[in-house]
Amino acid sequence: MRRTTVLVLGWVLTLAGVVLFPLPGPGLLLLAAGLALLAEHHPWAEKYVDRVRVRALRGAAAGVRTSWRTFWTVLVTALLGASGLLWLWAPAQPSWWVLPAWTWLPGGVWSGVGQIVSGLVALLVVGYAWRRSRDDPPAATSTTG
Repeated sequence: MRRTTVLVLGWVLTLAGVVLFPLPGPGLLLLAAGLALLAEHHPWAEKYVDRVRVRALRGAAAGVRTSWRTFWTVLVTALLGASGLLWLWAPAQPSWWVLPAWTWLPGGVWSGVGQIVSGLVALLVVGYAWRRSRDDPPAATSTTG
């Protein structure tokens, strides 16, 4: 039962990470978590876990390399997370919206909740990267924990 649960959760997280990767939010984090779970039972996944983790750490470290980058990273991340409030508010489609009606705030309330949670997780990752890069700059991009 545990093996099945780990495999199902691993695949769900991996697929969600792949889908969310190009969007704002923790796509790379979900991908890494999914691969880490799959690596418990599949050797092929194990070789990808470190690659994804290192890429995520390097990307996070690049976002906090300078004070200005840190400021802009935190600001944009917070704004993207806060944009989920728009879905919770659910205003009517404006008259200037030229796309089909289904494209106005698709997904409903749970999309808003997901966006807010993604923003909070992303802010935690940025905070972790900032702290790690300030405490030990070379360790920020190292492959060890």
